[in-house]
Amino acid sequence: MAALPIPGRKGAALVVLAGAALTVGGALVFQHGLGYVPCKLCLTERVPYYLSIPLAALAFLLPGRAARLVLGLIALVMLYGAGLGVYHAGAEWGFWPGPSDCGGGSGPNPADVGDFLDALKTTRPVDCTAAAWRFAGISLAGWNALIAAALAGVAGVAALRR
Repeated sequence: MAALPIPGRKGAALVVLAGAALTVGGALVFQHGLGYVPCKLCLTERVPYYLSIPLAALAFLLPGRAARLVLGLIALVMLYGAGLGVYHAGAEWGFWPGPSDCGGGSGPNPADVGDFLDALKTTRPVDCTAAAWRFAGISLAGWNALIAAALAGVAGVAALRR
């Protein structure tokens, strides 16, 4: 089996930039286009991508050593993101408990107390331990862990190359 070619610094920065943007874009499509309400962990898992997008653009623009330092930072940020994804996926599979304060997204914003009480009857908080969707047996949190780990690998290898 042939190894995948590892891009140089600029290529790695573009891979991370595109990968992070597409991942966040996909999450937003699930949320706003398909109506999936993200839980607290889902929203937290997006933060490393939000940080990596401008950092990857910066790494693309910076010369040599500075770009390597930024790519190293991206690798650490995305490793943290992969860890969040593993924690979330493990909670979904029941390997360990999820956070006790996990609820999700924003619900209705009623104008008066009566409307608020009616909304409470139909509003169901999103549970971090229940996978909303799976593809190939892997939940969105699991896919997030895999994507974040891959992006961390790309950034890390490029950061270590001279």
